[in-house]
Order: sequence, then C-alpha cells, then structure tokens
Amino acid sequence: MSPAGEIESTPPRANASAPGASKIESTPNSRGASVVSENIGVLGVKVDKVRPWIQRDIEQVKECKADAMLQALLQRASSAPKTKQPELLQKCLKAVLPVCNGQASTALVKSSDIQTALNEYVCPGVESNFYGPFIRATNIALACLEEIKIDGMRAPVPTVDMICQQNDMPMHQMHQSKKSTRKPDLVILPLSSACAPFQDETGGKKGTQKNDGKDDEQRKKKRKAHMDTNATAKPKNLPWKDVLACIEFKRKITGRTKGIKAPPSSYPLTDYAPSKPEYLPVDHLRAADPDPAPSQTPTTQTASDTASQSSGLTAAQPSRGGSSSKRKATDTLESAAKKSKGNHDDKDADADADLDVTVQTGLYAAEMFAANLAVNYLLNIIVVDDVAWIWYYDRQGIIQCSGINFIQDLPRFMVLLYALQRFELHDWGRNKDFLPIEVEGKLCHEFNIKDEKLGEVDLLLHTSHDERVTHYGLQGRATNVVPVTSEALTKKYGKFEDGMVAKIFWGEASRTSEPEILKKVDEIAKRHVTVQGHVPELLWHHTFTNPTSAIREALDVSEPTKGSRVLYILVFRKLFPITQLHGKEFFDVWRQCISCHLTLWKEGVYHRDVSPGNLMWYWKDGKRIGVLNDYDLSSLADDPGPRGNERTGTVPFMALDLLTKDGQQGKVKHLYRHDLESFMWVFAWICLRYRQGVLLSRRLRPLDEWATLDAIACRKEKLDFLHSLTPFAPSDIDKLTWGVLVNCMLVLKRDADNRYYLRFTSSSGESQQPNAEDPDLDAFLSKFTSLGHWVELSKPE
Repeated sequence: MSPAGEIESTPPRANASAPGASKIESTPNSRGASVVSENIGVLGVKVDKVRPWIQRDIEQVKECKADAMLQALLQRASSAPKTKQPELLQKCLKAVLPVCNGQASTALVKSSDIQTALNEYVCPGVESNFYGPFIRATNIALACLEEIKIDGMRAPVPTVDMICQQNDMPMHQMHQSKKSTRKPDLVILPLSSACAPFQDETGGKKGTQKNDGKDDEQRKKKRKAHMDTNATAKPKNLPWKDVLACIEFKRKITGRTKGIKAPPSSYPLTDYAPSKPEYLPVDHLRAADPDPAPSQTPTTQTASDTASQSSGLTAAQPSRGGSSSKRKATDTLESAAKKSKGNHDDKDADADADLDVTVQTGLYAAEMFAANLAVNYLLNIIVVDDVAWIWYYDRQGIIQCSGINFIQDLPRFMVLLYALQRFELHDWGRNKDFLPIEVEGKLCHEFNIKDEKLGEVDLLLHTSHDERVTHYGLQGRATNVVPVTSEALTKKYGKFEDGMVAKIFWGEASRTSEPEILKKVDEIAKRHVTVQGHVPELLWHHTFTNPTSAIREALDVSEPTKGSRVLYILVFRKLFPITQLHGKEFFDVWRQCISCHLTLWKEGVYHRDVSPGNLMWYWKDGKRIGVLNDYDLSSLADDPGPRGNERTGTVPFMALDLLTKDGQQGKVKHLYRHDLESFMWVFAWICLRYRQGVLLSRRLRPLDEWATLDAIACRKEKLDFLHSLTPFAPSDIDKLTWGVLVNCMLVLKRDADNRYYLRFTSSSGESQQPNAEDPDLDAFLSKFTSLGHWVELSKPE
C-alpha cells in the first residue's frame, strides 16, 4: 500500500526464463478468454460469442488428486488455516463414518435417510429425476455433519448455513447492458438466499432469515422446513451474487437405461480408489477446436458432439433443431441458439444444455466471477452418474481434482461437505477486503486500509455506477474500472472536477508491476514535453499479497507459479475515452498519443497494448489532452526478457506479424512498428464504427468479427480489409479523415509487401529476417506523418 510515487517491489519472478534458455522473442499469446474477454464492452463491442474462449480456458485445465483437494479445503476450514495439518483428512474421514453408516441423527433428521436417497438415485431414468435424491442426501448429510466435532476444525458457519437447492431455472445477469441467461441444475447457497424466492412468492418479506443464527434451534427448524418443501422446488430469479457453487449433472446412456451400482451395506475407512475416468476429459474439446487455419472461426463443431463420442456424456435434454454439428459453435451472452423458435428465457438457457458439461460449468463460473467484486476463486462440482469432480477456478487458470465416487466412497463426499459447511464467505472466494454497502439505494463497496504516509485510506467504490467497466470470462487480468470517492485522497490531491476511478485487476506476478512502470514513465515525463501530461496520474495503489500460485503448490499441480497472479488496485483521475471524439478533435488526441508512445519507446518503456480502451483524454486550459493509458502489459528495455504467460496486445488491433502462428507462439519480436501499426488499426476501428462519438448499431457497423475471431482468422480478415477498402467507405465520413485512414492503410500494405520480398532476397542471396530489429523509429513514423491528409489535419485551427 502506498501513494503515488512510493513504489513497492515487484513480486518474485518465479517463472523468469534463464538467460539463453529460449528463443522466445515475445510473450506467447495464451489460448483462452484472456485473448478476448478484455474486448467485451471495453472496445465498444458487445462480444456475443463467448463460449469458444471459455472452452479454450477449459482446455488448459490442470489436474490434482482428490485427496489433495480435500486436504486443501479442510485446511481452509480449520481453526489454523495457515498451519499445515497433514492429518486432517484421515481424521475427518474417520469422524464422518457414523453419518455414512446411518448411525448418526439429530432431533430433526437421521442419517439412515441418506442411504434411502442414494438407493433412489442409482435407479435408471433421465437426468432430471435424480436432482431430488441428490439434494435430499446432501442436505440430510449437512444437518448430521453439523453435529460432528473434530479437533482442529472450525464450527459450522450459521451466517452462511449452506444448503443444496434445485435450480433448473433461467438465471439472468447484466454485463454492460447485455443480458446473460444460464440454467445450472443445482446450486449451493446460504439458507437465507435459498428461502428468499419462496418467501416472495408467498407474500413473506425477502431476507427475513438473515440473522437466524441467533436462535440456533429456530434456524434448524426453518432449515428442515425448507428441506422438506422448497429445496427440491424450482426458485425464480435467483441472483448470481448469492451463488456459492453450481452443481451440474450428466448421465451416461448406461446410467439412464441400466442404472448405477448400488451403495454398499456399510462404509469402512479405505484408501482412495480412482474413478473411471479419473479426470473429466478435455482433449476432445481441443480436437474439435484446433489452432485454426486462416479460414476457420474458433470452432466448427459443438462440444457436445465430441463429448458424447469421447466420454459417453450426453446432455440433459436432446438437441433440438437438427444436428448440432451444423450449428455455429458459438454461444451468445443471451444463449441465443434457440432464437429461431422464440426468445423465451427457457429456450435461451436450454441452449447451454448442448454444450460439453465442462464448458457449461465454465460459463456458470464466469457468471459467478462477474457477480461479485474481485473474487479470489470459485468452486463448482460436475456430477456424471455416481462420480463428482471438484473444479477450482481462479484468474491463473482452472484445476479439476480426480473423481470421487460418492456412492461407493461416500466418506470422501461427506468430508467435502464437512469442509464446505465450515466455510466463511471469504473461504468461498469472496473478497473480504471489499465490503458491500448501500449508499442512496445503490450497491457500493468500501475498502479501507492503513497507509504509511496517508494514514487511513478510504475508498468508496461505486460498483453500481453506469460507467463501471466490468469483465466477463474465467482467467486473465479481469480488469474492472470503477468510479471511486475518497476523503483521504481528496485531502491530499484536492477535488478532481471529473472525479477518480479505481482500476482493479489480476496482474501476472512475473511481470514488472504497473506502478513500477508508471514510476519510470513519470521520470520520463519530467524530461519530455511529449510525455508530460499525456500519461495517467497514479494517485495511490495497493498490491494484495496472496498469489494464485499458493493453492497450486498445496495441490502439487505442475508448474504452480507459471502465470501466477496477484490482485492490484490503482486509483487515477478520471479520463474520457477517445471513442467519444470524432473528426479533427479525434485525430488530434490520437496523434498526441502516438507522440507520447514514440518518446516512451525511445526511453525504454514499451507499451505493447495499443487499443481504443487505452487511448484517453481530458480537458486542460480549454484543450483536449491525449493520454496513453494502461501499462499493465508493458515492459521495460532493461528487463532481461519476455515475462509472464499472458499475451501482449488486443487481438483486433495487433500487428499482422503478431497474429501469425509464429507471433502467437512468441517467436516474433515485438517492435515499435507493431505498436504503431496498432494505432492505425485503432484509427480505422473508431472511424468506421462510431459517428459523432456514438457507437453505431450492429446493423450499420462493420468489423464486429475482429473482436470474436482467434488471432489467425482475425489476421485474414484484416488482410482482406487492406486489399479492399472501398466497400467499407462510409458515405457520411469527412474526406480528410477518410483520406488519412486510406493512406495509412496503404502505407501498412506497402511496408508489409516490402518486408515480404526482403524475406527472400538480399545481396548475399540468403533470406533475411525482417523482424530482427526496429528500423529508424522516426523514419518509420514519418511514412505516415508526411501524408498530405495527415499534414492537413495536423494544422492548428
């Protein structure tokens, strides 16, 4: 925690490359949502094809043993979560045996009813028939486990009081004006949240059970009443912010027709027996979605087709509308695959049922991440017949544990419930540093922390504000930008007319931190007028100290520190997006950003992520001042090599060289001309998609597909654009602006052609590598600035 100018050291670079160990020239582009999720909303694009990128994150899932996962969860639920207690698992397995063997009871339930529910569960039938038995077995178990006391473990948490609830109903959430609709089978919720929809329906007051923990006996009676009546009913309008975990079911064909092996007569203490399969397969996802050739979109076959072939899983409901292989393998935020038969919520949500179960559950995780601020991690459970897999999600990636056969190995499932029952909200991954608070009827979040120089720093984050920029996806930076007020920062800096914003994101621990880079930028600004005032003013920042790698080390996951992330919060004065501008005023701000960028590059600060969202402006003395913003993917010249595991660049605006296969694998050195090319793509993007500072309707704006395609397919679209500009010419664009756009594109094309020929010809007769080093920076920029239309627009009014 420190105010601007007082920079903390960057966390250790655990995955830094050894000198000379690799020929990698730049950071490889990661497959997955991090490639596209930053485009959702931030670029003025409502990305409506999110499923392929969720799928690509899932393809990279890591694996761990079930006992390792149970041990880690028990550790979190223990009285001393930071102290290693390797004996916890065996101790808990032994303690839950009476519940498994029908020898435990409370005043309201008896554990022998668990066996009854499981015997019903294993009978043949369709998937939805088994929600009820699973819910009953789980909730009876929770009631019995509440009474089990184990040395070293915390007591159950009455303020959470988790319960298993049927859902199988559409759940909605807004993502920057776009509504999503999902339909998880079951959810784990706090009891008060599970009861609330049914209280509304019967005229009761929503949330009346909030403090039932004060009267434990009454709380248990209300819990039992909900178990008996509404736990297996379908609630309406459950909010994603209340969901602690989702449970998604699938039945193999054999499970539907022949049933499942019945429970044993008793459960002894046994070693873990691997399930079949031990891990849910994801290779079939990758096979259906190979690294696309230039002509391919991200996927050409739905995951459910290949899932049924490779793992025997089938969706809860049969596919409607013919073979899914003939449908586009893309999923809209509105789950709009069923729009041809109407836009009803049930049909929209059912579109997910045709997806592979791992992708379905990944989409639920994306909703859960989006529903709460700065979520640390999430848990979901996938159940196929009699095997349950725990899936752990955080911004570094995804981990699945080996399967637990909860029919034959009930004690391990009981231990899972025992641990989860003792979770506080922050153990579920909710960030306890950001406290929800209602201000003038709007949800906000408070963040208070001691600062060595400022004393108490208070931030009030206006998370319900219309100008909040949110994130939708699984892994990556997950940047949120939120309007913020602070008495401490106002006292230090005075009141900014346009206010302040907080940037909250998960940065890679191996990268030079953004505050550290901004310190270097500030030093450069003191010497160069082209930078002074044209970079963001960092008012205050704080780095959280819990890296995502910690759980991977505990679970003995391979390469635990690769791509490890830490949470940052940075506070800046508010800036305005360049997309609000048009004509000469837009050109002038854009040109100022190019000048700032050139000076920074010469001084050893490489931005490497030029996009519309990173070009901003503000008013000063009646003039618009352009600002080159966002340095969380930047690097310094004195940094010895590529850092981190995340791509550097936003796909629609990346240089063509970086969109090649070699570029995506990090084999193409990121040069100044690549960033300058990105400025040109930004210019085209804004000129063609905005009018008078307003985003055109989807029907009228081109280039949407650039934000949804993978890198190689996007490169093809951009090449086509370069070769055929005329069809994109708007009738209402001013001639000077269009002239700059066309001539800049022609410069890019000629430069690309020249380098192509250089690749095969040289005075020595040997092919040259045109990407080895930058040409003269000023000379390359002058190819653009000397253009007639550029010169004309640059003249002062």
